[in-house]
Amino acid sequence: MARLFDITKAINSNGAISMLSRFGPIIIILISMASVQGSSSLAKHLFPILGPSGMASWRLVFSSIMLLLIFKPWRKPVIKQAWKYIILYGLALGFMNLTYYCAIKRIPIGIAVAIELTGPIVVAMFAARKMIDFIWLAIAIIGLVMLLPIHNASRDLDLVGVILALCAGSCWAMYIVFGRKAGQLQGASSVALGSVMVSFIIFPIGVWQSGEVMFSLDVLPLALLVALLASAIPYALDMIAMPKVPALTFSTLMSLSPVLGALSGLIFLDETLSSYQWLSISLIIISSIGTVLSISHKPKITSLDSN
Repeated sequence: MARLFDITKAINSNGAISMLSRFGPIIIILISMASVQGSSSLAKHLFPILGPSGMASWRLVFSSIMLLLIFKPWRKPVIKQAWKYIILYGLALGFMNLTYYCAIKRIPIGIAVAIELTGPIVVAMFAARKMIDFIWLAIAIIGLVMLLPIHNASRDLDLVGVILALCAGSCWAMYIVFGRKAGQLQGASSVALGSVMVSFIIFPIGVWQSGEVMFSLDVLPLALLVALLASAIPYALDMIAMPKVPALTFSTLMSLSPVLGALSGLIFLDETLSSYQWLSISLIIISSIGTVLSISHKPKITSLDSN
């Protein structure tokens, strides 16, 4: 009887280990995504003090310091051909952060994330070859149009906020294209170099708009926490999980970011969305997942890089 108990215990233990090995990386990715979206809620909470530009400035500065420590770009000379793409990548990164924060000041986080997601979808469409690819794009466009404040159901959305979210999505698209090229020429150190470079551009904007409060000791720890939640923690978790899950699984999970963004806004900021807005977001998510599934069957992707 004791022997049977030991065998049963061993089977249950092995089963639990197998389940953890299978679903553990997925849980880690979801935690990483939740960390990013949670950082948006915290950042928005600080907007009355720092403003979007001040918050974007400190996020870029603290993230740059972390990236410098991680990638140590000084160990590898920068080749001349890489500078153009590093600069373009850095500008895309910086203004993606700035326009996104300006967007979520005006519209709910979940909606802003969904609109921003159209940037990578459009980039992916450059690899489109089949009719199904254009169907996914059409679904995304329908979802986006539904969110525009030209209908009674979306009239409460701020048009400037929607446009800013579209700008953030455009910057995300350029971030993918230029980041891929910079990475091919210079490697991972281009991430740190681009981030540091654009910090010198965005930070004066933040100081100009926010003034002395930018350097308040009451604010700096919270700004650092935003950078940790938005950059350092997700980077670390993704590095643990990504080698253990297929790229298709990772990309599909990333497509669910608007849902986590909406939940983060609901929990921490009391941002509620209508059924119509949830439907619009769902169409964009479906388009993103469909695009990922479609691209996974192509032999080569010329313009899309994982973000």
